Amino acid sequence: MTPRAASPLLLGIESSCDETAAAVVNAEGHVLADVVASQIALHAPYGGVVPELAARAHLESISQVVAAALKALPRAGAELDAVAVTTGPGLVGALVTGVEFAKAFAFARDLPVVAVNHLEAHLLAVHLRRDADTSDLGYPYVGLLASGGHTALYRVDAPDRIVLLGQTRDDAAGEAYDKVAKLLGLGYPGGPAIDALAARGDPRAVELPRPMLGKKGLEFSFSGLKTAVARHVERRGAPADEQALADLCASFQRVMVDALAGRAVAACEQVGVEDLVLAGGVAANTGLRARAQELCAAACLRLHIPPIASCTDNAAMIAYTGALAFARGERADDQGLQVYSRDPARRRGRFRPDGTLIPHR
Repeated sequence: MTPRAASPLLLGIESSCDETAAAVVNAEGHVLADVVASQIALHAPYGGVVPELAARAHLESISQVVAAALKALPRAGAELDAVAVTTGPGLVGALVTGVEFAKAFAFARDLPVVAVNHLEAHLLAVHLRRDADTSDLGYPYVGLLASGGHTALYRVDAPDRIVLLGQTRDDAAGEAYDKVAKLLGLGYPGGPAIDALAARGDPRAVELPRPMLGKKGLEFSFSGLKTAVARHVERRGAPADEQALADLCASFQRVMVDALAGRAVAACEQVGVEDLVLAGGVAANTGLRARAQELCAAACLRLHIPPIASCTDNAAMIAYTGALAFARGERADDQGLQVYSRDPARRRGRFRPDGTLIPHR
């Protein structure tokens, strides 16, 4: 489908962690180009992302990634209306690379720059239109954002009205996956490895604690689950064969996806919203998708899961979120392009069952 000429066309740049990405998208969500350079092989020997190595890798690849994305345009970017770039949250050194490149690119072409919050982009990625895919999802909806760095629930009333309902007290879901995988010698990233093994294991073979059991709020906690796996390995040793390893992975994943999907459905019921969106890299997990489908069907909720390319870190979601902001008249000056590792617009702490924050005394 050819985008309407009236729709703003933006170049998006994403460099918040270990993916160098560039994309061209318009405000209707049509994806003209989406290029991602992964750093998985670079960080795999260390069992996780090394911030300094990530920043250097972004420097090495960002020019080529942007050039590849611009090939989708007849005049190599002359048609662009603006540049959107992730300013946070993320690794500061990695973010600086993307922001400074975006500023230079925009200055050379006399284009405005739009600052994009990485988490908001994940929550809006469900609206991207890739190839023949279309999204008819409206507002409001509840978004479960689960990734290596974040696990939280949001009510999304509009692109510029997103409210935090609850979040993890400690580890993010993806972080817990990676740490358990490292403990079991499965390499990095841990999520796909555990997911594949879990499909062949018995999810009730190993008894593990259920996070926040009996708690009525919308918070998560995964440090205890991770520690329980570590204690199991300390007491019984590493799984001796592939089936025992698969059983342990399946047992870990069962508890994890029950916690994620269960809290997400509870959030929908508490705020009276019938649509649930899975967002972030952990939304690619087959166990989470299946459990969310099951619980949503039982609760008469509609579940929306973006394609995997829209779940993992990508620049298409940055360009789309930026295009919407640009259409609202938003522009960023140098002050607005300051990077940040944590999201300053999201209040942190403990939440009541209705999702409101409990103030510190």
